[in-house]
Amino acid sequence: MKFDNLKKEAYNANIDIVNYNLVTLTFGNASVFDSSEGIMAIKPSGVPYSNLKWQDMVLVDLEFNIIDSKLNPSSDTKTHIELFKNFKNISGIVHTHSKWATIWSQAQKSIPCLGTTHADHFNGIIPCIPVLSKKHVETDYELNTGLSIVNYYKKNKINYISVPGCVLSNHAPFTWGKTIKEAVNNAVVLEESAMMAYHSLKINNRINFPDYVLKKHFERKHGKKSYYGQ
Repeated sequence: MKFDNLKKEAYNANIDIVNYNLVTLTFGNASVFDSSEGIMAIKPSGVPYSNLKWQDMVLVDLEFNIIDSKLNPSSDTKTHIELFKNFKNISGIVHTHSKWATIWSQAQKSIPCLGTTHADHFNGIIPCIPVLSKKHVETDYELNTGLSIVNYYKKNKINYISVPGCVLSNHAPFTWGKTIKEAVNNAVVLEESAMMAYHSLKINNRINFPDYVLKKHFERKHGKKSYYGQ
C-alpha cells in the first residue's frame, strides 16, 4: 500500500520511546509527516503498546480527516497537526509523559541549560509553555495546545529547530525533529537533561554555565561549521 512505509516509521518510533523508558502504560505517542502528500501517521488512541502493530497506525491529513482506519487516532492528534502546519521542515513529533520532564512541567518551570549534554541538542533553555486559559481548554483543548506552543515560540523568537522541544505546564513534554529519529533522540535528551538539571540544582542552585560554552557545543553539532560525527 502507498503509505505502508509511513506507518512503519511511525510504529517504530512509538516502539522506540517505549524501549527508551519514556512511556508508562499508554501515556505517549509519536507521529511522522509526509509533507509531499500532506499525510501523517500517528499511534491510535489508548491501544496498549504490547498489542500495537504497524498496521494500526492511523493516517490523518492536516484537516483532521482520517484516511483509512477504523481506529481513532491519538487524542493529541490536533496538537501534532498544528505543529506540522506551523513548524516547517519537521517531519517527526514525539509526546511522552516521561518522569523527569513531566516533573518540570508540573512545577511549571522551564529546564535551564546547565551543561554540555543539554547544549549538544538544545540551544538554551527548554521552555515551559504557560497554562491554557479555561476558554481554550473547554473549546478545542488539543488544537489550542498546539497553538500555544507555536505562539510561544513566535512571541519569544525561539528558533524551533535550535530548541526542538518544550514542556507544557502541568502536562508533559513534546519534541520534534527534521526526521522522526531526531524527534525520538530529542525526547531522550530532554528527559536526561531534565533529570540532570534537577539533581544539579539540588547540589548547587547557583550554577553558571557560560554562554560561550553552550554556543560552542551546539554549533559543533548543528552550526554551519559543524564538525561532530563522520
